[in-house]
Amino acid sequence: MSAEKGAKIFKTKCSQCHTVGAGEAHKQGPNLNGLFGRQSGQAEGYSYTDANKNSGITWGEDTLFDYLLAPKKYIPGTKMVFAGLKKEKERKDLIAYLKEATA
Repeated sequence: MSAEKGAKIFKTKCSQCHTVGAGEAHKQGPNLNGLFGRQSGQAEGYSYTDANKNSGITWGEDTLFDYLLAPKKYIPGTKMVFAGLKKEKERKDLIAYLKEATA
């Protein structure tokens, strides 16, 4: 896994809707700071769908790996419009980056 490659993936595929820094504003999607170990739909000040709030998912490497493949299949009813990352290595690299950037 390469956090450096993951940073590039985040910049090209995620940063238009998400931020990662502590205290940064939400965009179309929520700020991802503190993501690991947090339950889905719980970032303060962001308006989530009921599907996201009620999914019961706790974010970790395993849940993110599955979610990032096809978000709308993983949480039916989510408003996240991203189609997903089909390549396993890209998902692993992105997760490596998120682990560092959102801590």
